[in-house]
Amino acid sequence: MAEIRVQNLHKAFADFTAVQDSSFTVRDGEFFCLLGPSGCGKTTTLRMIAGLELPTSGQIFLGGEDVTFKRASHRDIAFVFQLFALYPHMNVRRNIAFPLVSQGLPRAQVAAKVAEAARVLRIEHLLDKPVSGLASGDRQRVALGRAIVRHPLAFMMDEPLGALDSEFRELMCRELRALHDRLHATTVYVTHDQLEAMAMADTIAIMNRGVIEQLGPPQEVYDRPASVFVADFIGSPAMNFLAAGGGYVAGAEHVRIGEAVLRVPALREDAPGPSMLIGVRPEHLRLAPASALRAEVLGTEYLGTSQIVTCLTAQGATVRAQVGVDVPAQRGHPVGLAFDPTRVSLFDEATGRALRTARDDDTDSHDVRGARPPARELGTSLGAAHG
Repeated sequence: MAEIRVQNLHKAFADFTAVQDSSFTVRDGEFFCLLGPSGCGKTTTLRMIAGLELPTSGQIFLGGEDVTFKRASHRDIAFVFQLFALYPHMNVRRNIAFPLVSQGLPRAQVAAKVAEAARVLRIEHLLDKPVSGLASGDRQRVALGRAIVRHPLAFMMDEPLGALDSEFRELMCRELRALHDRLHATTVYVTHDQLEAMAMADTIAIMNRGVIEQLGPPQEVYDRPASVFVADFIGSPAMNFLAAGGGYVAGAEHVRIGEAVLRVPALREDAPGPSMLIGVRPEHLRLAPASALRAEVLGTEYLGTSQIVTCLTAQGATVRAQVGVDVPAQRGHPVGLAFDPTRVSLFDEATGRALRTARDDDTDSHDVRGARPPARELGTSLGAAHG
């Protein structure tokens, strides 16, 4: 396997710019995810790394070698597509063996490598079956088998689970991560699904309009988003935003929302704009009868172990709180809202960027790359309402 380094990568088409001066490093053996909405440039970035698209400018290094203008066939990279791209007239065995046969490997070596890939993916019993009759999950395993049988330097995966239903997608998320851990494979994975990224990735690069908005481990981008876009895109239900007045200076620890004065993490920089946004996750927002921040309950969603309470604040903002099912909340009733000041993020409304606060003194969320939290914990923190 090998490290992938992307330096000032830029891709412009005739009528728009797809990728703008992106730079990042995928460490040897890392599961790296490019995440973002449709049209953000993630697939174009992946295709440039794989050699399927040439950059307008910038450089791509694979294992220290500059491969920017090398053909895809000369990069020793395996590509897994969303729609499997299998050969329907071949059985499973011949599909997996195809790249090895194309390389002219001896028949015995091909057979051994196919058997090894089938064992890893637990599809030995399917080897002699036609791919046309397989279920979607099994076809995806065959596509993965054809990729791993080559033992390439890196894997490129372009929304490989997008064609699966939710049950198979959840299963394949676990299996893909387990496969990655067994192979220690350098992997670049593209998806628009935040739960896929949060459950599998070591590092996530969140893209928006061709620009990487934030790079970091899953828990960092969730807990300390670098921009309003990241805060809104990551999490289900999404982060709530409450507008406070502007003109705050470094050291400020309180903000005013209507008649309520609320404590927030101490600012480490001035926020001179006309307003500042307070971002708070639904699971960190509480219903507190005595709070000066008032709202009216618009409705509730029962999730089994918790409920989502949607409220309209006195200032006209719609917010959602994820609270226990034992918390009373009836449509039309007034409630107070409160939050732990150590769990909120502050943003400059004009620029959309996160403001530096006392929360950031211990670590820099833009650069830190750490351990991936267990998927089960992430599923809970992201909210059970995701569909």
